[in-house]
Amino acid sequence: MKKTKDSFLLLLFLFAITFAHAQEAVSWKLNITVAPEIKESFIQGGRLILHVTKQTDREPRLRSEIAFGVTPQYWDVSKPFVLDAKDKNVLNIGLDKLKGNASEKYYFQVVYKQNVDDGSENVSGNLYSNVDSVLFSNTLQLNLTLNKIIPPATVVSHPFVKTVEIKSTYLSAFSGKARYLKAAILLPSGYFDNLEKTYPICYRAAGLNGRYTAINGLISNKAFTDWWFTKTAPQIIYVFLDSQGPYGDTYQMDSENNGPCGKALTEELIPEIEKQVRYKTDSKMRFLTGNSTGGWVSLGLQIFYPDFFDGTWSYSPDPVDFEHYGLINIYEDESIFYNRFGYLQPGRRTIYGEPTFSMRDWIAGENLNSRTGNYLVSGGQFGAYNAVFGPKGKDGLPSLMFDPNTGKIDHDIAKQWEKYDLKKVLEKNWTILGPKLQGKIWIWMGDMDGLYSNVATRFLQKFLDKTENPKSDAKISFTAMAGHGQEWSDKAVLTLIGEKVANK
Repeated sequence: MKKTKDSFLLLLFLFAITFAHAQEAVSWKLNITVAPEIKESFIQGGRLILHVTKQTDREPRLRSEIAFGVTPQYWDVSKPFVLDAKDKNVLNIGLDKLKGNASEKYYFQVVYKQNVDDGSENVSGNLYSNVDSVLFSNTLQLNLTLNKIIPPATVVSHPFVKTVEIKSTYLSAFSGKARYLKAAILLPSGYFDNLEKTYPICYRAAGLNGRYTAINGLISNKAFTDWWFTKTAPQIIYVFLDSQGPYGDTYQMDSENNGPCGKALTEELIPEIEKQVRYKTDSKMRFLTGNSTGGWVSLGLQIFYPDFFDGTWSYSPDPVDFEHYGLINIYEDESIFYNRFGYLQPGRRTIYGEPTFSMRDWIAGENLNSRTGNYLVSGGQFGAYNAVFGPKGKDGLPSLMFDPNTGKIDHDIAKQWEKYDLKKVLEKNWTILGPKLQGKIWIWMGDMDGLYSNVATRFLQKFLDKTENPKSDAKISFTAMAGHGQEWSDKAVLTLIGEKVANK
């Protein structure tokens, strides 16, 4: 046991040396100013993030290889804030990718995350600069100005598209300020032909940090609309849910940190939607679907509200078993950064099994994006997981399940995640849940899932295959050599739901 702990401490020491070396790789100073026309919109306490890339096909803030992050303690916006790359409070990622020389051009852009109601970066109310470019230098000095505000997202205007927005009594009471629930609705082609008819309704849970504005992409997809607005397409009301939350995606779940999001969804938003589209609850045709995070949410909602929903089609769900949280057992492993053999724990891979991203790198990126300097309010995957699944801390913020710098797991907190471990929930409550879930679970997974989520789904299948009283009839399928969400398609899932309704 001592040998294992000594090895772990050695790994942490080597990581510290590597990190310190990375901090000294460049000597950059950037003067960041706030344009006079947006000073009134500036809010103290936000996270300043500098994005750097050699790519020219997108703005750096949309995806960069190199980034720096710092939270100014107090910023007198009448003066520039100096972002010093060598400052110990400035976190960075990707400096190992700086293999440039004086002939290579890099593109710079800065974002100021100040929207405390939305953990994501490129969302309404946050500030950003124009893109500037310079030739590579180890001793760079640059001036950037925050001169733009990200506007609120809007839903396309279309005769078959409706939007719903309501103030949530439950969430507003929890937060002590107004919180709203939103959804966008795509109506079937025959909706206006018979104003008395009730249609099946399917709620589409978004991928990580997805918004109800995802309907815009579907409406702009000519191949989809050419099919949807024909008599051969299934006649289903398709609802796009919104997952906005102060710590990132809310997973539509009741939680100590985000509040009663599941209760608000099922008791406030869905009743209002169904009133507006004249859905009859006694028709028992209220379905769920989603991909990735949406795959977990759609399955989770079906399990936690087995009588309310009538079936789910879940694609590539996030880990449904926390003993296989990717490749990590959160209840027994010592760290999420290193596996039990002492090797860096991979977080992502190609369909050929090649690791592309370590868990250590993943969390470093989330630490950088968070105003707290750790993944707590990063708005990313693990910031969201932590807020949804974990308890509230003494400071009113979520309790960290693992150390942001060493990856060491706090098993007392990990134990409290169990109530969201879908396999454990089913194991503990099968005599009650089993009968209610018959005919309601359909899952697809690629067997080379890029996030290793197929492992958890395999163990869920092993449990369901052994169930009795009743024997589960859940349909779980795996495609060999398929990656994350590879077979996800709105058209495909709507067709499957249409077939179920037709055979009802």
